[in-house]
Amino acid sequence: MGSGRNARAPRISDGLQGTGAGETCLTPSSWSRTVPRELVHRVSVAEVLLTDVRHCGRWTFCAAAVWPRSHPTFPRRHDGRHSPWMVVETVRQLGIYLPRRHFGAPATDRFLIDDVSYRIDPAREPRAPHGGTEIACRVSVTHLVEAPESGRTARMRLRADFLTGREVFARADGGARFLTAERYAAIRHAPRPGPPPPPHAAAGRPRPQPALLGTWSQEDALVALHDGALVVDPADPRHPFLFDHETDHVPGMALLEAARQAIALRSGGRLVRPVAGRMTASRFTEHAPPAVVEGTPYGRTAVFRFRQDGAVTARGVLRYQ
Repeated sequence: MGSGRNARAPRISDGLQGTGAGETCLTPSSWSRTVPRELVHRVSVAEVLLTDVRHCGRWTFCAAAVWPRSHPTFPRRHDGRHSPWMVVETVRQLGIYLPRRHFGAPATDRFLIDDVSYRIDPAREPRAPHGGTEIACRVSVTHLVEAPESGRTARMRLRADFLTGREVFARADGGARFLTAERYAAIRHAPRPGPPPPPHAAAGRPRPQPALLGTWSQEDALVALHDGALVVDPADPRHPFLFDHETDHVPGMALLEAARQAIALRSGGRLVRPVAGRMTASRFTEHAPPAVVEGTPYGRTAVFRFRQDGAVTARGVLRYQ
């Protein structure tokens, strides 16, 4: 994910060829109904993208997903292309579903993303038809680590190739950890130095207009201005997609979208739809105090980072066509 000036957007065809993966695993009924919402950590059934996941080898799987044509937060563009976050959200759901359904991770374990990356080939990506777009995924699980004291799944990596028909149009990679509820509570409830944080979502922060952030409505805005900096400040703390359920920290999908909005603003609307990107989280980004988000464009590439309490919590790069 280099950050060179004017670097071209990566193509999936650069070293990756489609072979119709999933044809022997998936059938027409694979796209008929969604998987149980609790297996992908969603409250709203409308936000469940996965419809089928089947074992195709020792650590390989064939998965089906449906991307809605009329997603309210990330609607298709005028040319019919879906939001790139559909790729990331699909691999996020796979990263929760697979450990729970196929690797024995208890439902009570907490799922934490260490890093996620994706790339889309704009020449091959599908256009939304009249209904939802049926997506097939070829998924490989690697670097599976078990906790020595219990033998339960502790961490893994997965790679997913995305296909429509025989065409591979995207790839996503991610690494995740799984903590017991007790271990997670011990980490999250450790005393924090200094005074308590201020209340979340302080009123009165000026917010850029949706058009400047590349969003469709004011409710989708995740950033605001505060003391001369751009900070994470959701206009809707109960946003139906970004905050589908209650969390004790800012979710990774919300961080990616906040970074995208910051870059859209800093680039004057030139960089809006990233076709590739990577984010690595080094610590939790808390709801308060508001994290500062920095986005710096370099040609068709932009780097970003989040700072909170004097430390960087996440950083990454987005690349545009």
